[in-house]
Amino acid sequence: MNKNWKLFFLIEALLSLWLIYELFNNVFTLGVLVAGSLIVIRSKSFKATSKKHMYWLVGGLLVLFSLLSTTAVWMMLICAILFFATIGGKLFSKFDPLHFENAPWQEKEIIVVETTTNLPKNGKRFKRTWLGNERIGNTIYEWDDINFIVFMGDTIVDIGNTLLPKNESYVVIRKGFGKTRILVPAGIGIMVEHSAFKGKVNFEDEIYVLNNESVKLYSKNFDENTRKLKLITNVLIGDLEVISI
Repeated sequence: MNKNWKLFFLIEALLSLWLIYELFNNVFTLGVLVAGSLIVIRSKSFKATSKKHMYWLVGGLLVLFSLLSTTAVWMMLICAILFFATIGGKLFSKFDPLHFENAPWQEKEIIVVETTTNLPKNGKRFKRTWLGNERIGNTIYEWDDINFIVFMGDTIVDIGNTLLPKNESYVVIRKGFGKTRILVPAGIGIMVEHSAFKGKVNFEDEIYVLNNESVKLYSKNFDENTRKLKLITNVLIGDLEVISI
């Protein structure tokens, strides 16, 4: 835990002890707090929703009144406001829906594609998960076009672990939130067709910022390469990065 957060919680804990001291030294305030708490507990015994809500409201107001009548609670609130306005506020100022490190769509998903002998393709069925990590390529298999949908998470597709057939191969990814990284071996022509509500495309050392836009890009010498990879990706919020390896 960050030292600033530890200091904040220590100060709040000390102020909590002060709050307890204040309550026990003010009989009226302590009585109001106890009465409000008992009324809130009593509300659980009523089946009628209207009566339960009324008891909750009355008891909650009494508890709130008793706490706000103490100096310790006001000091706790002031410390919290100052903390989040200075040190804590810096943490939230760094929030970016595309790069927030703890966001759930930043969970890493690695897709490793390997090769093997020809296998039957007709009628093959498989299910993808919409959330969380998924790994494609736990067992060796022949290259086959990739086409899947994921709601949230980072995706890494490594084309370097397989041999693409001649002519055209496809990777189609539809995603709600998260980054997508495609690793492509040198000597393969790449076509990128990407749509995003908000995000960036990093392709051949160029960065394209998209705001509810689509972009279509080709690698150098695309027409001359015998093996071509067409990347078709759609994302609500997230980046696409195509890296030659």
